[in-house]
Amino acid sequence: MNPNHPKKGSVITVDPISEQGIKNIKNLLNGSPRDLLLFTLGINNGLRIGDLLRLKVSHLKGLKPGDTVKLREEKTGKVNLLCLNAASHKIFKDYIKQLNPNDDDFLFKSAKGNNRPITVEYASQMIKGWCREVGLKGNYGSHSLRKTFGCIQRKKFGVSWEVLSKRFNHSNLDTTKRYLGITCEEINGILLNEI
Repeated sequence: MNPNHPKKGSVITVDPISEQGIKNIKNLLNGSPRDLLLFTLGINNGLRIGDLLRLKVSHLKGLKPGDTVKLREEKTGKVNLLCLNAASHKIFKDYIKQLNPNDDDFLFKSAKGNNRPITVEYASQMIKGWCREVGLKGNYGSHSLRKTFGCIQRKKFGVSWEVLSKRFNHSNLDTTKRYLGITCEEINGILLNEI
């Protein structure tokens, strides 16, 4: 049995990337416009990697910061939004300037010379490699970008479970809580609150 592939039906959890890890990875990817755009869109939108990989240049071209694009999620069939915030917009402009892609090119085009996107598996390997290269310890993969979005929104910006559940298009709040996890430190931390 391949140790990199879990048994069918088993649950794998990946870790979110820390804020310092994000800074380090952005520095690492500074010379790679495609990879930096993938990383930035992933941590700023909370969409599944498969949905990001289906994007073409034309989806984002002409958008201003704050503009959105409607996407149909591959996994659920539900409509969701991708928002081009200021950070993503700046990196997209640099991507266009450096790579000069055609409108019908996939944003995250494979280097194999065809107009196909990289695969989810390849994206996962890239993310694992970035995390390893900047010295992060833990289990990382393509879902780490989505999880990072949720964890930072919740912990740093105080976004509610309900809003995150809606953003993730989860069917219920418990799914979101399990997905993002409540750490022992958080539970112990509330015991220090004085009433």
